[in-house]
Order: sequence, then C-alpha cells, then structure tokens
Amino acid sequence: MTHSPGEIVNYVTVDAYRIGEFPFWFHQIWSTNLQLCLSLLIIYFAVGEAALAALTVLILTVVASSPLAKLQHRYQTKFMIAQNKRLKAITEALSNMKILKLYSWETNFKRVIEGFRAEELKWITKVLLQKGYCNALFWTSPVLAAAVTFWTCYFLGFTLSSSNVFTFLATLRILQEPIRLIPDVFGAFIEAKVSFSRIVKFLDAPELENRHTRKVSRGKEVHEHSIFIRASEISWDTNATKVALRDINLEAKPGEKVAICGEVGSGKSTLLAAILGEVPRINGIVRVYGTIAYVSQSAWIQTGTIQDNILFGTHMDHVRYQEPLEKCSLLKDLEILPFGDLTQIGERGVNLSGGQKQRIQLARALYQNAQVYLLDDPFSAVDAHTATSLFNLMSSGNILRAAPYEELLASCQEFQGLVNAHNDTASSERQVEYASNRKRKSAAEEIEKERTEVELKESTGNQLIKKEERETGDTGFKPYIQYLKHSKGFLHLSLSVVFLFLFIVGQLIQNYWLALNLADCSVSRVKLFTVYSVIFCFMSLFLLLRSFRIVDLGSGASKSIFSALLNSLFRAQMLFYDSTPVGRILSRVSTDMNIIDLEVGLKLAIAGGGIVNAYSIFLVLVVLAWPLLFLITPTIYLTYLFQVLQ
Repeated sequence: MTHSPGEIVNYVTVDAYRIGEFPFWFHQIWSTNLQLCLSLLIIYFAVGEAALAALTVLILTVVASSPLAKLQHRYQTKFMIAQNKRLKAITEALSNMKILKLYSWETNFKRVIEGFRAEELKWITKVLLQKGYCNALFWTSPVLAAAVTFWTCYFLGFTLSSSNVFTFLATLRILQEPIRLIPDVFGAFIEAKVSFSRIVKFLDAPELENRHTRKVSRGKEVHEHSIFIRASEISWDTNATKVALRDINLEAKPGEKVAICGEVGSGKSTLLAAILGEVPRINGIVRVYGTIAYVSQSAWIQTGTIQDNILFGTHMDHVRYQEPLEKCSLLKDLEILPFGDLTQIGERGVNLSGGQKQRIQLARALYQNAQVYLLDDPFSAVDAHTATSLFNLMSSGNILRAAPYEELLASCQEFQGLVNAHNDTASSERQVEYASNRKRKSAAEEIEKERTEVELKESTGNQLIKKEERETGDTGFKPYIQYLKHSKGFLHLSLSVVFLFLFIVGQLIQNYWLALNLADCSVSRVKLFTVYSVIFCFMSLFLLLRSFRIVDLGSGASKSIFSALLNSLFRAQMLFYDSTPVGRILSRVSTDMNIIDLEVGLKLAIAGGGIVNAYSIFLVLVVLAWPLLFLITPTIYLTYLFQVLQ
C-alpha cells in the first residue's frame, strides 16, 4: 500500500470536507466582484475621475496579495504532508497500543509523534501568518483607498463637499465587507485546490491489475466449472524472480467440494487470493463463475453488533438467518452473551474468543447464499469439539485434492492421520446430535422472543461500545472558555479585541475629523488629509498587531490542546481502546484537530471583532439617533432567539 490508513482517513475527512466547503466560497467570488463593481460605480458618481485612484488601490491590493497566496499554497501543501506523517504514526500507535503498553514504549512513541507534530506546528504557524497578513492588507485597503482618493482630489483640484465625501465614505464602508471576504475566498480556494490535488493523486495511484482474473455472474446460466485455473506462475511481487506458485491447474465444478492440503507456507492462501483477484502477478487465466463468499484464516470482524457482522449490509431474513447460527454452533454463544446477537463487538472483536470470531465470519459467508465458497482454514481458532460439528456440516460429499476422498484416504498416511485426529470428538458429537435436532425446531421462535427481550434491555444495558455523544444547538460558552484556557488564550484574544477596538476608534476619529473640518476654510486641505493619513497609519499598525495576536492564539492553543490530547491517549487504560473504535479516535486527531489548528482561533477572533464592531456602531447610533434604539433592541433580541432555537 502506498497510502497508510491515517492518510486515507485524512483524505476522507479533512480533504473531502474542504472540497465540500468550496462551493459556498465559489459563489462569494462572483458576488464579491458584483458588489465591487456597483460600489465603484457609486464612487465614480461621488468623486468623479478620482475613483480611478480607489480602483488602482484595490487592484494593487489584489496584486500584492498574489505572492502571499502563493506562499500560503506552498505552506498549506507542506502542512498537509506533515499532517499525513503525524496521522500515520498515530494510526500505528493506536493499532498496536496493547503492545506499546506491554513493553512500556508509550514514552518513546509519544516522543516520535511529538516530533512530527512540531514540524506540523511550524507550517501551521506559517499558514496562519499568511492569513494574518492577508487579513491586515484587505482590512486596511478601503481606508487606504479613501486616503489616496482624497489626495488625488487635492492634486486634481476637485472640490470636495460634505455630501460627496460622506457618500464616498459610506460606499467604502459597504465595500469593506466584500473586500474583507477576499482573503477567506483565497484561503478556501487554496485549501480546496490542495485537497483536490491530494485526492486526485490518491485516485490516480496504481491499482491492482487483475486482468487475468475474470469473475462471471452465473445468473440462470449453467457453466461447466465454478472455478477454472490455468496458470504457470503466481506471484505477489510483479518484479520478483521467485514465484509463490507454479503450474497451477485447478477445476472445480458446481456442487463439488475441494480441499487444498499442504504444509505451512506452501501457498494455500495465495491460491485463494488468486481466485479472489488479489494477487498482482498471474501468468495464465483464472475464471470464477458465480458470486463468492470468502472466510479468511484470521477472522475479520467489524465494530458493531454480531447481527450486523453476519448480515453485512444485507436485509434480515429471520428464517435464513437461523440456518447459519445453527450450522456455525453460535446458538449457545448467543445464549451466554448479555444481549444475544445484538451484543456490541469491540474493536477487532476484543470481547470475543478466537473461535467465536471465526464462527461469526463463517456464518456471515453462509448467510450471503453465495455460489462459490472459499474457506481458508476455518478451523484454525475453534476447539476440536466445535470443529467436528462444523466439519460434519461442511464435508458431507467427497473431498478432493488430487484424487477422490476414498482413494486419498486409502493411499495417503498423512491424510489418514488428519482424519483420525477428529475421531475422538466425533463420537461425543453423535451423542448430542438427537438433542440438537430437537432444539432446531423451536430455535427460530426462541431467537425471536429473545430478540424482543434484548431490544428492551439494550436501552438500559451496558454495552461495550458506547454511542458517541454530541451536543447540538447552543452549547454555551463552555467550549470557548476551555479553548481560551490553553496557552494564554484569554490574553491573546483580549489584545486582539483591544487592537480591533482601537482600529474602529481610529475610523470614528477619521470621520469626526472630516466632518468637523471639511467645511472649515481655516484648515487647509493638506493638513486635513495629512491628519487623515496619519490616523490611517496607526490603524494599519493596530490591524497588524491584531493579526499577530490571532496567530499566537491559534498556534498556542493548537499546540497545548494536542499535547493534552496525546497525553490522555497514551495514559488511557486498555479498556478505553477496547470500547472505543479506532476510527472515532482518528476522527478526533484528524478532522477535529485540523479545525482547531486553522479555524477556531480565526473564527473566535472574527466573532469577537464582529461583536465589538456591532456594538461600536450601535453606540454611535444611540448617541446620534437615539430613537433607533427602539428598532435595534428588538432586532438583537429576535436574532438571539433565532440562534438559540436552532
């Protein structure tokens, strides 16, 4: 495999999420351009040819952001590569946590993961810095456009009146929102592009070529063979000089039972893999007619109930469902288990014995009602008594290797020993056969009755696998308070809000300065626009400092939260890993961690800035036009109710 499970989880969660978010931002591209065009048209009617100065500033802003966008694309790519390395290491650690704890290797592996995380944090900080620079650039661009336009009007000799100046400023105020969205649009576009290229690379990865294996749906047609193989060489490595199997000639007709015997490592499992089309190199042909059910040597169990593992996505047929339970000797196990076939199976079947797991996957194959069954040593993990029961149900006909069963039994001493090994347990099995047959008659009704009782008990029972708890709606301020407790989060957020407040105060001072002195002939235009420009310089400094505080907030909290998460994972008892699916943990350390790394800090700062901005405007309106208070207050209350009811 060229892609680790951690990388694949990253593709499915993080990259797919970013591509899914892109359509929203895609529409922001044309809507933002439309707002810009309409606003520039209004500015042209307000200040005439000086509007070209504002247009030039906006164009230069976009041009200046181009190198930042390229750097962000580069840093984003490096960040995703570093994230893949970290997820690969975490996946390996989680999959082998029992071994790590038995050998006391937690500290060493945690140190390795922390090393990958340090590299990842380096790129996270750079990505956040580029976003901060872009935000500062685009937030200041409307104010810079106003200052440049005023100086252009001065040099062109264009007379400015209060009406056209404040029309111009009001239009720039409207223009601020679409301009401020441009960095977010750029960021979403870059992230989607990186994610799309990663998914395309994954989808374009070399696939297993099984052109020599052909699977034909049998349908109503009757074929001479169920399996037909003519292969001179079968190998797992396409470039290997040593092959796994040579000169394989195998024919299995419908209804036949074929046993393949051989010593360990002789290629029995490889032959079954070739029939399944999983071997990359086959010199010859392999034909399989009909549907296939496969039982592997080591049981494959998915997290879920026993019933889910047996049904495997197919619909429930209670009559047909009863048969594999009986034939795989699972009825007694279901009586012992607290929830019967609705018992939750832990990660990799941790709460089941090896024999139970093997019989469950055998029952799954039987329930599929396939036309071809491939069984790879199905008795490997079951005891002798159970194995005899299963063997009698499966071997009622002749078993062929290179000769009929009777001939092989008469001529092969090794095979005689294999058969005689089951004789002792066979006699005891016959003694209980009559009682077993009587039980089968009413087993279906008993299981249905037990299922009803189990479903009633399950709601209050204590299953091994707990359902994931999620809060919906308004979760309050608790998550944000917990986030801000990490790495001086309250300090960084407070400073970012203070710097934004100073920026807003600067805007108010600019407008007040213009309103106070625009019609005053004693104040020269040079002094008027110079003071306006100096205030703009301080505002730009405040925005830049705000961006630095947001970067410190995001990167610091991200580092602290991941460190706490990693410590908790490595200090957790094995019961936690037995009752928590690995996929759920990987989702926390991939998707959720990615959101914390790149989004939470920025969104929290934006939310805080939006609140400060809104209440500042609200305060100004109350001072200048207090009757609006009776309109604004109910609107705020209704908005709050709408958010809570969601």
